Amino acid sequence: MRNVYFDHDGNVDDLVSLLLLLQMPDVNLLGVGVIDADGYVEPASSASRKIIDRFGHEGRKPTAVARSNSRAVHQFPKEWRLSAFSFDDFPILNEHGAPKTPLADQPAHLDMITKIKASAQPVTLVMTGPLTDLARALAVDPTIVDNIDRLFWMGGAMNNQGNVAEPEQDGTMEWNAYWDAEAVKAVWESPLNITVVSLDSTDQVPLTPELRARWATQRRYPAIDLIGQGYSLVHSFEANSTYYLWDVLTTLVSRYPELVDSKPIKSDVIAEGPAAGRTFISETGRDVTFVTNVHADAFFDQIDALAKLAD
Repeated sequence: MRNVYFDHDGNVDDLVSLLLLLQMPDVNLLGVGVIDADGYVEPASSASRKIIDRFGHEGRKPTAVARSNSRAVHQFPKEWRLSAFSFDDFPILNEHGAPKTPLADQPAHLDMITKIKASAQPVTLVMTGPLTDLARALAVDPTIVDNIDRLFWMGGAMNNQGNVAEPEQDGTMEWNAYWDAEAVKAVWESPLNITVVSLDSTDQVPLTPELRARWATQRRYPAIDLIGQGYSLVHSFEANSTYYLWDVLTTLVSRYPELVDSKPIKSDVIAEGPAAGRTFISETGRDVTFVTNVHADAFFDQIDALAKLAD
Protein backbone atom coordinates (compact mmCIF):
# COMPACT_ATOMS: atom_id res chain seq x y z
CA MET A 1 0.00 0.00 0.00
CA ARG A 2 1.38 3.42 -0.98
CA ASN A 3 0.86 6.40 1.29
CA VAL A 4 -0.02 9.51 -0.73
CA TYR A 5 -0.67 13.13 0.21
CA PHE A 6 -2.56 15.13 -2.42
CA ASP A 7 -2.40 18.92 -2.60
CA HIS A 8 -4.57 20.55 -5.27
CA ASP A 9 -6.03 23.90 -6.28
CA GLY A 10 -9.64 23.09 -6.85
CA ASN A 11 -10.48 23.19 -10.54
CA VAL A 12 -12.25 20.44 -12.45
CA ASP A 13 -9.05 18.58 -13.31
CA ASP A 14 -7.98 18.61 -9.65
CA LEU A 15 -11.29 17.26 -8.41
CA VAL A 16 -11.30 14.51 -11.04
CA SER A 17 -7.76 13.68 -9.91
CA LEU A 18 -8.99 13.28 -6.35
CA LEU A 19 -11.78 11.00 -7.54
CA LEU A 20 -9.29 8.80 -9.39
CA LEU A 21 -6.77 8.70 -6.54
CA LEU A 22 -9.50 7.36 -4.29
CA GLN A 23 -10.03 4.45 -6.68
CA MET A 24 -6.41 3.28 -6.89
CA PRO A 25 -6.53 -0.08 -5.05
CA ASP A 26 -3.06 0.15 -3.53
CA VAL A 27 -3.13 3.84 -2.58
CA ASN A 28 -3.82 4.99 0.97
CA LEU A 29 -4.69 8.67 0.70
CA LEU A 30 -3.29 10.09 3.92
CA GLY A 31 -4.53 13.62 3.41
CA VAL A 32 -5.85 16.24 1.01
CA GLY A 33 -4.89 19.90 0.99
CA VAL A 34 -6.71 22.55 -1.06
CA ILE A 35 -5.09 25.85 -2.02
CA ASP A 36 -6.88 29.00 -3.22
CA ALA A 37 -5.48 29.11 -6.74
CA ASP A 38 -7.15 27.80 -9.94
CA GLY A 39 -10.37 27.27 -7.98
CA TYR A 40 -11.85 29.10 -5.01
CA VAL A 41 -10.77 27.34 -1.84
CA GLU A 42 -14.16 27.21 -0.07
CA PRO A 43 -16.21 25.40 -2.77
CA ALA A 44 -13.17 23.34 -3.78
CA SER A 45 -12.72 22.12 -0.20
CA SER A 46 -16.43 21.39 0.06
CA ALA A 47 -16.46 19.45 -3.22
CA SER A 48 -13.39 17.50 -2.09
CA ARG A 49 -15.14 16.45 1.11
CA LYS A 50 -18.21 15.35 -0.83
CA ILE A 51 -16.15 13.35 -3.33
CA ILE A 52 -14.47 11.53 -0.44
CA ASP A 53 -17.88 10.84 1.13
CA ARG A 54 -19.40 9.52 -2.09
CA PHE A 55 -16.49 7.73 -3.75
CA GLY A 56 -13.93 7.00 -1.03
CA HIS A 57 -13.21 3.47 0.17
CA GLU A 58 -13.06 2.65 3.85
CA GLY A 59 -9.59 2.03 5.20
CA ARG A 60 -7.73 4.05 2.55
CA LYS A 61 -9.48 7.41 2.34
CA PRO A 62 -8.48 10.61 4.20
CA THR A 63 -10.18 11.49 7.45
CA ALA A 64 -10.25 15.23 6.72
CA VAL A 65 -9.61 17.90 4.08
CA ALA A 66 -7.20 20.72 4.93
CA ARG A 67 -7.82 24.24 3.59
CA SER A 68 -4.73 26.25 2.77
CA ASN A 69 -4.27 29.80 4.03
CA SER A 70 -1.53 30.48 1.47
CA ARG A 71 -2.08 33.50 -0.77
CA ALA A 72 -1.16 34.20 -4.37
CA VAL A 73 1.67 36.31 -5.64
CA HIS A 74 -0.14 36.26 -9.00
CA GLN A 75 -3.74 35.00 -8.86
CA PHE A 76 -5.41 32.97 -11.60
CA PRO A 77 -8.09 34.75 -13.68
CA LYS A 78 -11.44 34.81 -11.88
CA GLU A 79 -13.25 33.31 -14.87
CA TRP A 80 -11.15 30.14 -14.66
CA ARG A 81 -11.77 29.69 -10.95
CA LEU A 82 -15.57 29.74 -10.93
CA SER A 83 -15.98 26.08 -11.94
CA ALA A 84 -15.41 25.02 -8.33
CA PHE A 85 -18.78 26.50 -7.31
CA SER A 86 -20.70 24.56 -9.97
CA PHE A 87 -18.84 21.32 -9.30
CA ASP A 88 -19.69 21.62 -5.62
CA ASP A 89 -23.38 21.94 -6.55
CA PHE A 90 -23.68 18.76 -8.64
CA PRO A 91 -26.65 16.70 -7.40
CA ILE A 92 -24.62 13.47 -7.25
CA LEU A 93 -22.44 15.09 -4.57
CA ASN A 94 -25.34 16.54 -2.61
CA GLU A 95 -28.06 13.90 -2.57
CA HIS A 96 -27.03 12.76 0.92
CA GLY A 97 -26.83 16.20 2.49
CA ALA A 98 -23.94 18.09 3.99
CA PRO A 99 -20.46 16.54 3.76
CA LYS A 100 -19.47 14.13 6.51
CA THR A 101 -15.70 14.30 5.97
CA PRO A 102 -14.60 17.20 8.19
CA LEU A 103 -12.22 20.04 7.60
CA ALA A 104 -8.82 19.54 9.21
CA ASP A 105 -7.95 21.57 12.28
CA GLN A 106 -4.70 22.78 10.72
CA PRO A 107 -4.06 24.72 7.51
CA ALA A 108 -2.82 22.62 4.62
CA HIS A 109 0.93 23.19 5.00
CA LEU A 110 0.83 22.14 8.66
CA ASP A 111 -1.52 19.23 7.91
CA MET A 112 1.00 18.11 5.31
CA ILE A 113 3.77 18.08 7.92
CA THR A 114 1.64 16.17 10.42
CA LYS A 115 0.58 13.49 7.94
CA ILE A 116 4.07 13.02 6.49
CA LYS A 117 5.79 12.73 9.87
CA ALA A 118 3.15 10.31 11.18
CA SER A 119 3.47 7.96 8.21
CA ALA A 120 5.20 4.65 8.91
CA GLN A 121 6.59 4.64 5.36
CA PRO A 122 7.81 7.28 2.91
CA VAL A 123 5.01 9.39 1.45
CA THR A 124 4.40 10.21 -2.20
CA LEU A 125 3.41 13.84 -2.71
CA VAL A 126 1.10 14.60 -5.62
CA MET A 127 0.67 18.34 -6.20
CA THR A 128 -1.48 19.68 -9.03
CA GLY A 129 -1.40 23.35 -8.05
CA PRO A 130 1.20 25.83 -6.82
CA LEU A 131 4.02 24.58 -4.60
CA THR A 132 3.45 27.15 -1.86
CA ASP A 133 2.14 24.78 0.81
CA LEU A 134 5.13 22.48 0.34
CA ALA A 135 7.57 25.40 0.44
CA ARG A 136 5.96 26.63 3.67
CA ALA A 137 6.04 23.12 5.13
CA LEU A 138 9.74 22.81 4.33
CA ALA A 139 10.41 26.17 5.98
CA VAL A 140 8.65 25.03 9.17
CA ASP A 141 10.18 21.54 9.28
CA PRO A 142 12.85 20.69 6.69
CA THR A 143 13.13 17.16 8.11
CA ILE A 144 9.95 16.10 6.32
CA VAL A 145 12.12 15.43 3.26
CA ASP A 146 13.38 12.33 5.08
CA ASN A 147 9.92 10.76 4.82
CA ILE A 148 8.97 11.88 1.30
CA ASP A 149 9.63 9.32 -1.42
CA ARG A 150 8.98 11.64 -4.38
CA LEU A 151 7.10 14.76 -5.42
CA PHE A 152 4.99 14.58 -8.58
CA TRP A 153 4.20 18.13 -9.67
CA MET A 154 2.08 19.48 -12.47
CA GLY A 155 3.87 22.69 -13.35
CA GLY A 156 6.39 24.46 -15.49
CA ALA A 157 7.22 24.50 -19.17
CA MET A 158 10.72 23.59 -20.26
CA ASN A 159 10.34 24.87 -23.82
CA ASN A 160 9.60 28.52 -22.88
CA GLN A 161 6.04 28.22 -24.25
CA GLY A 162 3.96 29.07 -21.21
CA ASN A 163 0.23 29.57 -20.73
CA VAL A 164 0.30 32.92 -18.89
CA ALA A 165 -0.74 36.07 -20.73
CA GLU A 166 -0.54 38.81 -18.12
CA PRO A 167 0.94 42.33 -18.05
CA GLU A 168 4.60 42.70 -17.15
CA GLN A 169 5.57 39.10 -17.83
CA ASP A 170 7.18 37.50 -20.86
CA GLY A 171 4.85 34.56 -21.55
CA THR A 172 7.37 31.79 -20.89
CA MET A 173 5.92 30.44 -17.65
CA GLU A 174 3.15 28.05 -16.64
CA TRP A 175 0.43 29.24 -14.24
CA ASN A 176 1.15 27.01 -11.23
CA ALA A 177 4.74 28.24 -11.25
CA TYR A 178 3.74 31.86 -11.90
CA TRP A 179 1.28 31.84 -8.95
CA ASP A 180 4.27 31.73 -6.59
CA ALA A 181 7.62 31.48 -8.32
CA GLU A 182 9.60 31.84 -5.08
CA ALA A 183 7.92 28.70 -3.76
CA VAL A 184 9.05 26.76 -6.82
CA LYS A 185 12.58 28.04 -6.27
CA ALA A 186 12.47 26.95 -2.62
CA VAL A 187 11.34 23.44 -3.54
CA TRP A 188 13.99 23.26 -6.28
CA GLU A 189 16.60 24.06 -3.65
CA SER A 190 15.44 21.15 -1.47
CA PRO A 191 16.85 17.59 -1.75
CA LEU A 192 13.48 16.13 -2.77
CA ASN A 193 13.16 13.67 -5.63
CA ILE A 194 10.94 15.45 -8.18
CA THR A 195 9.03 14.30 -11.24
CA VAL A 196 7.84 17.22 -13.36
CA VAL A 197 4.74 16.88 -15.52
CA SER A 198 4.86 20.15 -17.43
CA LEU A 199 3.05 21.74 -20.37
CA ASP A 200 5.51 19.93 -22.63
CA SER A 201 3.67 16.64 -22.00
CA THR A 202 0.23 17.68 -20.77
CA ASP A 203 -0.37 19.37 -24.12
CA GLN A 204 -0.54 15.85 -25.57
CA VAL A 205 -3.83 15.08 -23.78
CA PRO A 206 -6.38 17.74 -24.81
CA LEU A 207 -10.03 17.71 -23.85
CA THR A 208 -11.75 17.00 -27.18
CA PRO A 209 -15.37 16.53 -28.32
CA GLU A 210 -14.54 12.87 -28.87
CA LEU A 211 -13.42 12.49 -25.28
CA ARG A 212 -16.58 14.16 -24.00
CA ALA A 213 -18.64 11.75 -26.14
CA ARG A 214 -16.66 8.78 -24.82
CA TRP A 215 -17.64 9.63 -21.25
CA ALA A 216 -21.23 10.40 -22.25
CA THR A 217 -21.69 6.86 -23.56
CA GLN A 218 -20.55 5.46 -20.19
CA ARG A 219 -22.58 7.67 -17.88
CA ARG A 220 -24.21 4.59 -16.34
CA TYR A 221 -21.08 4.51 -14.15
CA PRO A 222 -21.57 7.22 -11.50
CA ALA A 223 -17.92 8.28 -11.39
CA ILE A 224 -17.70 8.59 -15.17
CA ASP A 225 -20.95 10.54 -15.12
CA LEU A 226 -19.36 12.92 -12.60
CA ILE A 227 -16.24 13.24 -14.76
CA GLY A 228 -18.35 14.08 -17.80
CA GLN A 229 -20.39 16.61 -15.87
CA GLY A 230 -17.25 18.17 -14.47
CA TYR A 231 -15.61 18.70 -17.82
CA SER A 232 -18.85 20.11 -19.22
CA LEU A 233 -18.05 23.18 -17.10
CA VAL A 234 -14.87 24.00 -19.01
CA HIS A 235 -14.77 25.39 -22.53
CA SER A 236 -12.01 27.32 -24.22
CA PHE A 237 -13.33 30.08 -26.42
CA GLU A 238 -10.14 32.11 -26.66
CA ALA A 239 -7.88 31.65 -29.67
CA ASN A 240 -5.20 28.98 -29.10
CA SER A 241 -6.68 28.24 -25.67
CA THR A 242 -7.35 24.53 -25.19
CA TYR A 243 -8.23 22.70 -21.99
CA TYR A 244 -5.90 19.80 -21.26
CA LEU A 245 -5.95 17.03 -18.66
CA TRP A 246 -2.94 18.53 -16.89
CA ASP A 247 -3.68 17.35 -13.38
CA VAL A 248 -5.14 13.96 -14.21
CA LEU A 249 -2.01 13.11 -16.18
CA THR A 250 0.18 14.04 -13.21
CA THR A 251 -1.98 12.02 -10.84
CA LEU A 252 -1.92 8.90 -12.98
CA VAL A 253 1.83 9.17 -13.61
CA SER A 254 2.38 9.04 -9.84
CA ARG A 255 1.00 5.50 -9.83
CA TYR A 256 1.33 4.32 -13.45
CA PRO A 257 4.66 5.60 -14.80
CA GLU A 258 4.35 3.26 -17.76
CA LEU A 259 1.75 5.63 -19.23
CA VAL A 260 4.52 8.07 -20.16
CA ASP A 261 8.12 8.32 -21.28
CA SER A 262 10.46 10.25 -19.01
CA LYS A 263 14.09 11.26 -18.85
CA PRO A 264 16.43 12.83 -16.30
CA ILE A 265 17.30 16.48 -16.86
CA LYS A 266 18.83 19.34 -14.92
CA SER A 267 16.55 22.33 -14.52
CA ASP A 268 16.23 25.65 -12.75
CA VAL A 269 13.57 28.29 -12.14
CA ILE A 270 13.50 32.08 -12.30
CA ALA A 271 11.94 33.51 -9.15
CA GLU A 272 11.46 37.21 -10.00
CA GLY A 273 11.11 39.74 -12.78
CA PRO A 274 9.17 39.44 -16.07
CA ALA A 275 10.18 35.76 -16.33
CA ALA A 276 9.15 34.86 -12.76
CA GLY A 277 8.06 31.23 -12.79
CA ARG A 278 9.96 30.20 -15.89
CA THR A 279 11.38 26.68 -15.56
CA PHE A 280 14.17 25.77 -17.92
CA ILE A 281 16.82 23.16 -18.68
CA SER A 282 20.20 24.17 -17.32
CA GLU A 283 23.50 22.32 -17.04
CA THR A 284 23.94 23.90 -13.62
CA GLY A 285 20.40 23.14 -12.44
CA ARG A 286 19.09 20.46 -10.11
CA ASP A 287 18.20 16.92 -11.17
CA VAL A 288 14.54 16.17 -11.93
CA THR A 289 12.68 13.49 -13.82
CA PHE A 290 10.96 15.11 -16.80
CA VAL A 291 7.95 13.57 -18.54
CA THR A 292 8.41 13.88 -22.30
CA ASN A 293 5.74 11.78 -24.00
CA VAL A 294 2.29 10.37 -23.18
CA HIS A 295 0.83 7.07 -24.35
CA ALA A 296 -2.53 8.71 -24.78
CA ASP A 297 -4.72 5.69 -25.56
CA ALA A 298 -3.49 3.84 -22.48
CA PHE A 299 -3.89 7.00 -20.41
CA PHE A 300 -7.56 7.47 -21.32
CA ASP A 301 -8.24 3.75 -20.84
CA GLN A 302 -6.76 3.96 -17.33
CA ILE A 303 -9.04 6.87 -16.43
CA ASP A 304 -12.09 4.82 -17.41
CA ALA A 305 -10.87 1.68 -15.64
CA LEU A 306 -10.30 3.54 -12.36
CA ALA A 307 -13.61 5.39 -12.54
CA LYS A 308 -15.45 2.09 -12.97
CA LEU A 309 -13.99 0.90 -9.65
CA ALA A 310 -15.90 3.59 -7.78
CA ASP A 311 -18.97 1.40 -7.43
